[in-house]
Amino acid sequence: MSKLRKVSPKRAFACLLVLFALLTVFTAMAENAAQTEAPVAAEEAAPAEAAATSADSTDPDINFIKGLGNIAKSTGFAKSLDGTGGDWRNYVMIAVACFLLYLAIVKQFEPLLLLPISFGMLLANLPAAGMMSHPTFTFFASQSEALAGAQALGKDVTDVMMRLNPATGEMGYALQTANGGLLYYLYQGVKLGIYPPLIFMGVGAMTDFAPLIANPKSLLLGAAAQLGIFLTFLGAKLLGFTASEAGAIGIIGGADGPTAIFVTTKLAPHLLGPIAVAAYSYMALVPVIQPPIMKALTTHKERTIRMGQLRQVSKTETIIFPIAVTIIVSLLLPDAATLVGMLMLGNLMRVCGVVERINKTAQNELCNIVTIFLGLTVGATTQGSTFLTMQTIYIVILGVIAFSFGTAGGVLLAKLMNVLSGGQINPLIGSAGVSAVPMAARVSQKVGQEEDPGNFLLMHAMGPNVAGVIGSAVAAGVFIALFG
Repeated sequence: MSKLRKVSPKRAFACLLVLFALLTVFTAMAENAAQTEAPVAAEEAAPAEAAATSADSTDPDINFIKGLGNIAKSTGFAKSLDGTGGDWRNYVMIAVACFLLYLAIVKQFEPLLLLPISFGMLLANLPAAGMMSHPTFTFFASQSEALAGAQALGKDVTDVMMRLNPATGEMGYALQTANGGLLYYLYQGVKLGIYPPLIFMGVGAMTDFAPLIANPKSLLLGAAAQLGIFLTFLGAKLLGFTASEAGAIGIIGGADGPTAIFVTTKLAPHLLGPIAVAAYSYMALVPVIQPPIMKALTTHKERTIRMGQLRQVSKTETIIFPIAVTIIVSLLLPDAATLVGMLMLGNLMRVCGVVERINKTAQNELCNIVTIFLGLTVGATTQGSTFLTMQTIYIVILGVIAFSFGTAGGVLLAKLMNVLSGGQINPLIGSAGVSAVPMAARVSQKVGQEEDPGNFLLMHAMGPNVAGVIGSAVAAGVFIALFG
């Protein structure tokens, strides 16, 4: 047998393009020929039209050439050209999505979240794909017409519902005639505030609060690192954002993606895309943004301070802590109960030692599944027509300001505590007060070891780090209570 010659992929792709072009030309020629044919006499055409109508109502004729033409007209390229499937902004967002995929896969910037977010962005901006399309409803003037319409479509009479007609602004009898896109239904978990608390439960199941319990002063550092949230809130107000929008933007400074999403869905759902992308992007850039700020605000002597070993925390303390925090925070700030409660539930499952099976589920399977859905649907909100605006640019700028001031706030309070303690606290641990767990704590450790390779700050930095998770949830509750 003769050996088959290997075909170049580029040549094969070029051949496919030529074939598709020829089919398009043949389709156009066939349509022109059909339009120039002599019309049939009216008296002879009437029976033929009746027969054709009857045939169409049962089973349409199969026309291969016409079918290819319909396929060509239904492509994303064709829909983009006629304006029904999007515009150039969709292709810009597709390019942005590909760049974020590069960062997630090649540079490994927060890949567990950045990858599904960027792929959701890609899916939502594919022209005419309809991944985030809303369900389609047909409205009827009366109940009897709606019931007749349901019967004609083979639907049950219970499918008829009262719904607001956006065309008239009045309630009317409606019948759903087309389903929404896949991501539209998955997005309901974000819209209804379900995914972020479930993520918090998984985070709680993976978090060790022992360093915070051993050194309660760390809670102050976690609170100080929320400075960026409130300063950015003021900055957003100065730029013309409403109080609700400014609160949602400010939460970016907490460096906590689920908290930012939760607050935004409550206060400014129309800004969810840019806020979520900014929050997770800056979380991924913690090792880049924080070190220059930390070094600028501290001296070499301060960065080389060695801290004493933390005391041993008993199991009783670790069990009482999540219960006590849930009760105290929820009584003081009920709007924070959802996030703090789920966080502490996850932690209680971790430390109690009697529900190991569901503890592992919360840490792994459940958290991973919800992360996929959350990332995909958050990315799907970044459609070109709503994402590529000046508001998005402002949010990106305000986000880095929020993150920088949050880092600075933690470091400056740690410097003050160092002075008051007589030089026993390394100010670098203050930067870990932002709630990017455990990345921010690792940055504190890395910067400290650059000055003194024998200095180990990780466990000391974990206290402010986990305190920052609680602090960002409390700040979220404050904004929801004020503007929700």
